[in-house]
Amino acid sequence: MTNKHPITQCIETQLQQYLDDLKGTPPSDLYAMVLAVVEKPMLELVMQHANQNQSLAAQYLGINRNTLHKKLVEHQLLK
Repeated sequence: MTNKHPITQCIETQLQQYLDDLKGTPPSDLYAMVLAVVEKPMLELVMQHANQNQSLAAQYLGINRNTLHKKLVEHQLLK
């Protein structure tokens, strides 16, 4: 048995529960749904940790500042 990262375990558990709850109904747009529910809270927390500094937050995330800005707009996280 491999040691999985706790976040991986959490996502697997919740995703399995979601699929079980569908009771055989095929999921729709699962990839986009998972990305949205993971990405938004991650962006919120990183922005808080970076004191709303987008350049610093982008550095923490390992992405370009323009990419971060685009994602913040997509998730309606800009004030």
